[in-house]
Amino acid sequence: MQRSVVRPSPLFYALLAVTAVGGALCALFPPLSVNFGGIDRDVVGTLGVILLVLGGWAVSLTLHEFGHAIVAYRGGDREVALKGYLSMDIRRYTDPVLSLVLPLIILAIGGIPLPGGAVWINRWALRSRKVSSWVSLAGPLANLAIGIVLTLVIVLAPLPAGLMIGLSYLASVQILAFVLNILPVPGLDGYGAIEPYLSPQAREFGAKARPWAPLVLFAFIIAVPGVSAALWDVTNAIFGAVGGNDIAAQLGQLAFMFWR
Repeated sequence: MQRSVVRPSPLFYALLAVTAVGGALCALFPPLSVNFGGIDRDVVGTLGVILLVLGGWAVSLTLHEFGHAIVAYRGGDREVALKGYLSMDIRRYTDPVLSLVLPLIILAIGGIPLPGGAVWINRWALRSRKVSSWVSLAGPLANLAIGIVLTLVIVLAPLPAGLMIGLSYLASVQILAFVLNILPVPGLDGYGAIEPYLSPQAREFGAKARPWAPLVLFAFIIAVPGVSAALWDVTNAIFGAVGGNDIAAQLGQLAFMFWR
């Protein structure tokens, strides 16, 4: 693969800069402080957590979709380069409202990382069913890798408390995104990984269910007691296995959802 094929866009670096600014504000202005009467919040620190989490989520969405595209490119679909999917430009992967604004709002309100972006892969151009499966898996594995790397940074580096809780929550959200995306539900990447091995009838049903199945899933998660908690239990188990502190992540969520 030629080096010139992958050219990160200025917008990707801008999202990294927003995330970095959020992290700096978290470090300099701790968002939470405990007193005898409860918890006090710092406005600047809270803003830092919001920028860190939302900026970090936008970066991860970009890397998630880029993961799909780069594996597809190396697997035979050269059209992804022509479509701009290798540019790491979030605008190439999203519909402004349905794929970006709505998932960010749901993340802000409910703490659930709704899958947002989409890349259109020419599956017929891929070399094999195995490659097609790896194209689907590349996205959620990117989220898992980001979550693990952030957790290791928290564990290995002496960080200010505000930055530690912000990164802990961002890391846990990345792992939750992996857990959600890996579910074998039409429209999610877990289903995409097994779809090449299904019967024609099952693939036809999956194609019909793809537009609405994820929405039904997330409505089910929100409406049915215990489902969200179960997903977080799996997430916390993975997060803890790589050294994460779920209490720090919960404090980060508390700082992020400042209205609660």
